[in-house]
Amino acid sequence: MPKISNIFGESDSSGLDRFDLEILDVLSKDGRISITDLAQRVGLSKTPVQARVRRLEERGIITGYRAMIDPIPLGLDHVAFVEVRLSDTREGALAAFNKAVMQIAEIEQVHLIAGNFDYLLKIRTRNMAAYRHVLAEKISTLPHVSHTSTYVAMQAIKENGSDDFS
Repeated sequence: MPKISNIFGESDSSGLDRFDLEILDVLSKDGRISITDLAQRVGLSKTPVQARVRRLEERGIITGYRAMIDPIPLGLDHVAFVEVRLSDTREGALAAFNKAVMQIAEIEQVHLIAGNFDYLLKIRTRNMAAYRHVLAEKISTLPHVSHTSTYVAMQAIKENGSDDFS
């Protein structure tokens, strides 16, 4: 993830100060850091850092902590991006699609798009045969799907925002 304070710059309308932004920067790179070490890194004592982290969690800015898993050693190195066009884009149809798409484990990301198609999906599978099965038996049967287009990724240059070039 890019350095959060670099994204906000001087004009922060979120109500976060430079300490909050630095806490987010550090936690985005090391979610397992101790409060003591985090306090040292941001230049505050332990108690205010604990309070700030708790406030960031309560505001929903920090949504959780998890292990980042590299899918490549697990054999999940086939990535495809799928444009999906729906036959109906009224709210009920979008809600039905959104609910159904959440049930497909191979779909890593789902984005509603403003453009020539309605959704962009990121699919991760073991190989092309597995992808074809997911497309035919799962994605194509989702509510209101009328058309799909697939783009297969040859190489991931940057994923998960984990490479910080700032």
